[in-house]
Amino acid sequence: MSRQFMRQMQKKKGGAMPDMSGQMGNLMKVQEKIQEELGNKVVEGFAAGNMVKIEMTGRQELVSVKIDPSVVDPEDVGMLEDLILVAFKDAMEKSQQLGSEAMSALTGGLKIPGLF
Repeated sequence: MSRQFMRQMQKKKGGAMPDMSGQMGNLMKVQEKIQEELGNKVVEGFAAGNMVKIEMTGRQELVSVKIDPSVVDPEDVGMLEDLILVAFKDAMEKSQQLGSEAMSALTGGLKIPGLF
């Protein structure tokens, strides 16, 4: 670009930079709103045919753990631990997918590192 063009851009209401910073400010506000909305949405992860259920927000915050008493075997604690882990991973994947979908709507499908 020519120097003359750059000077003209600088003269127009502070140049191109204030407009860009305004857009970034708007983007950050939208991102904050999406984060707030994700915090209000809850996904569920399951294991053993819904015998173990994990609830998690769209911000990956654990809300609750529900365990059907029939899967609690004092002789096989390892199985219960595995079921909890499976349900947790299921909830985490759903929560991350919810976040990805929300951010994709904001970015038009572009994956911007560090934005979310």
